Amino acid sequence: MDHCPCQAVLVRRIPYFPEEFTTVLIDALDEEWILSERQVLSLLDWIRQQTGGSRSVHPFLAAVAEGALRPSEARALRVRDVVLRSGGSGELTVRHRGRARVVPLRPQFAAFLREWIDVAGLQKGDLLFPGTRGARLSIAAYERLWEQAQEAVLPHDELLSWRLGEPVDILRDSTLVRWLRLGLDVATVAELAGVDPAWLVLRYPYCFRLEADETDTRRPSQVTLLPEPTTR
Repeated sequence: MDHCPCQAVLVRRIPYFPEEFTTVLIDALDEEWILSERQVLSLLDWIRQQTGGSRSVHPFLAAVAEGALRPSEARALRVRDVVLRSGGSGELTVRHRGRARVVPLRPQFAAFLREWIDVAGLQKGDLLFPGTRGARLSIAAYERLWEQAQEAVLPHDELLSWRLGEPVDILRDSTLVRWLRLGLDVATVAELAGVDPAWLVLRYPYCFRLEADETDTRRPSQVTLLPEPTTR
C-alpha cells in the first residue's frame, strides 16, 4: 500500500514460476491499519443497508472478509465454484494465477451464500457476484460504497483521512491477521491465502513475536470470526 512506510525484500522461489528466482517487494503492513472485528462488521452492515448501487457489493465484500480473498479472486468466482453441503458446511474453489485452492466456509456463511444464490436467481455458470447485465462487478461499483462506508463508520480521528483511501484489500489483511492472532497454524493460513508462510512473516511481523510459541491447528471454518451477514 502506498502509505505504508515499512517494506521488506525477500528473494525466494515463486511457486507460480518454479524455474525462476524472483525478488519480491513485500509491504510490511503496520498494525495500526488492521481493522478490528467490530469495525469490519460495522462496515459490512452499513453497506448492506444501502439501497443504491449493485446489490452484489455487500455479499462480495463479505466473501472477501470471510475467506481472506483477493478482490480479483472474489470477482472471478462463479456459482459452480461454491460447494454447499447438506450438513451446512461448504467451500469455495478460488483461483489465482492459474492455481486453484479450496477455502472452507463456516456453516453460517455457507447458508448466507445459499440464500444469496437463491435470491439473486443465479445459475451454475453465472458469476457469483455479478455486476451490470451479468458482467463482472466493476471495481468502481464497490470502491465507491467502500469509501462511503469508511467515512460513515470509522472513527473521525487522525487516521481517518488516510484510511479513506484504503482499498478493500484491507479486509483480506484484517482476516489473515485475525487468523494468525487466534493461533491458527501458519502453514494452513498461508495455504488458504495462496501465499508462502514467509510472505505472512514479512507482511505481518507483529504476529510472529517470540512469545507466540503455540499454534492452533484448526482451520478457519472451525473458528468463529464474523457473525453472519444477512441478505436484504
